[in-house]
Amino acid sequence: MAFPFSAIVGQEEMKLAILIAAVEPAIGGVLVFGDRGTGKSTAVRSLAALLPPMLAVAGCRYHCDPATLATSGGCEDCRALRSPPRTQKMPVPVVDLPLGATEDRVVGALDLEKALTQGVRSFEPGLLARAHRGFLYIDEVNLLEDHLVDLLIDVAASGENVVEREGLSVRHPARFVLVGSGNPEEGELRPQLLDRFGLSVEVRTPMDLAARVEVVKRRDAYERDPIGFAEHWKKEDAKVRRRVLTAREQLPATTVPDATLEAAARLAMALGTDGLRGELTLTRAARALAALDGDAEAGVPHLRRVAPAALRHRLRRDPLDESGSTERVERALAELFDTAA
Repeated sequence: MAFPFSAIVGQEEMKLAILIAAVEPAIGGVLVFGDRGTGKSTAVRSLAALLPPMLAVAGCRYHCDPATLATSGGCEDCRALRSPPRTQKMPVPVVDLPLGATEDRVVGALDLEKALTQGVRSFEPGLLARAHRGFLYIDEVNLLEDHLVDLLIDVAASGENVVEREGLSVRHPARFVLVGSGNPEEGELRPQLLDRFGLSVEVRTPMDLAARVEVVKRRDAYERDPIGFAEHWKKEDAKVRRRVLTAREQLPATTVPDATLEAAARLAMALGTDGLRGELTLTRAARALAALDGDAEAGVPHLRRVAPAALRHRLRRDPLDESGSTERVERALAELFDTAA
């Protein structure tokens, strides 16, 4: 039984970033850097556990959504099943990607057992297929080989895994929320890869006495009686569930006015971010946050709340400015919008 999402003490920026990514997967994943033992993996598993079971096509190795078959045409497995296909309910998947995983295990490969015993050329899906419609979590992502990180971000952004090898040509859906975590003391991601993650958040060990005591108290209570602890937080988790599901429904109708787009552009220009990926992510995150808040349009207040997470990992290092990237984003926000107010 997963630790209740609502019972996680503090780490508000991390929790909000994961909620935003759960509402709008097109953001491109969340990077969580910080101290060990600060609830990074717990937050991902908790959010997945509180979401309602999803309806999937029975017999499909990619557990496709039956509601989208009419518009998408379905994957190869779905097309091979009878119509209409049987359906089944299953929990939202959370797949861990271990550091030693090979590319074959990640993207899938030729099923050697079938090839050797039956002489059949068949595709054996990998971890990307298992993560479809759920979460793919990578602990110590900064220690993962660069080409695998690049591959994962490509698939997360496109929502499709394409495998062309060993005489196989397979294309299957792979829409998931990518969450990578790591400790910066053990190595950094290359700037080119950092930029590919949609949001980046920092987590720190709580330095507030009351918060530390509360974390220990809740964790101890959970480990002594997981069922009772989950029951205690059931109502709060239900509120989070309704918030996410409502936001997903409202997201297509949530608008971003030109004034908000201009504000995002001015902020990116003030910070000197390369390209437009930062502004695009900032706009999408602000829209998802507006949907979470129940607002019809994304405004500057939404932009300000998500700007550090959307932009801090896209800043060039300034040898004349020793302040951290978060401080630089907050300073630019104050200069642009506090003065304007």
